[in-house]
Formats: sequence, structure tokens, C-alpha cells
Amino acid sequence: MKKKNTLLFIILIFLLLVSAFLGLLFGSVDIPASDTLKVLTGRLREGTSYILIATVRLPRVLGCIGAGVGLATAGVILQNVMNNSLASPNTIGVNSSAGLAVMLSMVFFPEAVGARPVFAFAGALITSLLIFALAWGSGASRTTVILAGITVSSFFSAGINLIKILDDDIALNINTFMIGSVAGVSMKDIRLPLIIILLVFLTACLFSGHLNVLALGDDIAGSLGMNVNAVRFFLLTLSSLLAGAVISYTGLLSFVGLIVPHICRRLFGSDNRILIPASGLLGASYVLLCDLLGRLIAAPYELPAGIIMSFIGGPFFLFLLLKRKGGRRVAA
Repeated sequence: MKKKNTLLFIILIFLLLVSAFLGLLFGSVDIPASDTLKVLTGRLREGTSYILIATVRLPRVLGCIGAGVGLATAGVILQNVMNNSLASPNTIGVNSSAGLAVMLSMVFFPEAVGARPVFAFAGALITSLLIFALAWGSGASRTTVILAGITVSSFFSAGINLIKILDDDIALNINTFMIGSVAGVSMKDIRLPLIIILLVFLTACLFSGHLNVLALGDDIAGSLGMNVNAVRFFLLTLSSLLAGAVISYTGLLSFVGLIVPHICRRLFGSDNRILIPASGLLGASYVLLCDLLGRLIAAPYELPAGIIMSFIGGPFFLFLLLKRKGGRRVAA
């Protein structure tokens, strides 16, 4: 690895550690840094600070890290598999389809919290395959694929709103779910999703070389002995697992999978062996900082992290779209 990349990785790791520590410190009730360090090192196992960190702040921080790693990695995979720099779980409708699946699981299996990642994965995979089929089966342009994703997203969002109208119990939490938030998550909520995210992220790192080969084109990849369609389907399954696991406990967080890979590609280049772990690190810090900003900007009240992300991601997406329209294609 180049010296520049090594230094950048050290900076990203430091940023993640600082962001996580700040996430433990600040909120509606600020916790002294000394108490936080004592809790983390096991020297404090009682009192308000311990209870607040162990039951509220630590699950929230871990949830942010998992969400950032999962969505950023899913974005890298989708942009490579679809050869489209605007592809992400949000822009092609994966988020909303997984969200609708989670809402359906809440309606029909309200007690089966552990089943939500399964439903979310199924919804995400169906939409990924649908958009993939549109991209390659009909020869649609890249912009058309994104517009199709937005259409699909609107359709599934309408389904979520229909559930909101029909089920009063679901309606109580649906607004936060549609915006996206990690507030109120518990260790029970995130245990299974975090395991899925970790395992799939490691798998994606192992298969990062396959993404590099895909970038050479189907003909070259096939001549090197790769079963292109099988590899694409496998990678789409990985991205769906990541997006589904995150959405099962955060709701519809947006634009992480679009913004973070583009920033990391600018910093590290297009080698996915470096890009995937870098995006995971920066994605975790990005979600942590958005969540922290949401806690502080309207204190003592909180803004869901999804609102902050939308304020940042909307203009970023428009910038990328206009840049492509201007003829300066963004590298995928």
C-alpha cells in the first residue's frame, strides 16, 4: 500500500475512534469523558453514567457504525456491479423495498423482531435484481436506470404509507422509520444485523478483486475464467444483505451509499481492495457524526440522523447528476 493510502487509513481510523467517543459523550445528558473512559475500561460498573452508556449510548454508537459500514459497502458494490456511479441503495429503490418488507413483517409478525432482517434482505434483493435486469436486459441508459429506481422507490413508499393508514399501531413509529434514525436501538435490536453486516463486509473484502475484474468489462472478465453472471448475482446478494440488515433497525437512512464511495474513490482511487475497507471506515464515521449533529443541533430535542443525511445527500446527488449532464462523466 502506498504511503499516502496508509496515512489516509490512519486518519480514517482516528476519525472513527473520535466520532465513536463523542457519540458516547454527548446527548440530552452529557457524560464526563473521565466517566466514559472508566466505563469503557471496566473501572465503573454502576451509577447513571454506566447505565446510560451501557443501555443507550453504546448500542446507538454500534448501530451507527454498523449502518455506515453496511450502506457504504453496499454502495461500492452496486456502483461496480451496475457500472453506474449514481447507483446506491437509496437511488435505485433498494432502501424503500427493504423498508416495505420490514413494515409488512411488523404487521404480520409483530413479535418476530429477529425476522426483520430476513424480510428486509428479501425486499432488497428483489429490487436489486429488478433494476439489474432493466439495466442489462433492456439496454437502458444509466440515467434511465436511476429514474427507474426513483420510480420503484416511490411505489414502495406508497406501500409504506398505505400500511400507515391501515394500521394505527405501526403509524406511531413509521415517520421515524421513513426518515431513518438509530435513536432508541438496543443491543437486542442490533445483535443479529451487526453479525450479518460484519460477515458480509468481510466477504465483500475477500471478493473485492472480483469487482476489479468486472470493471475490465464482461468480455475480458469472461476470458479470465470468471462466470460473470454468477459473480454479479452473488455480489448483488451481498449488497442486499448489507442494506437489509441496516434498514431492519435504522429505517430508511439515505445517501450514505452514494456519498461515501465517491469521497473514498477521490482519496484512494478505484481499486476495490482498498476502496471497500476505506468506505466502511468513512461510512461509520459519517453516520456517527450525522447522528451526533442531530442530537446537538436542536438540543435538548433530537433530529433523526436521516434528516441530516438528506440535507447533505440531496445537493450531492444533484451535483453528480448535473456533472454527468455536463459531459464530465464521474468515474464509476
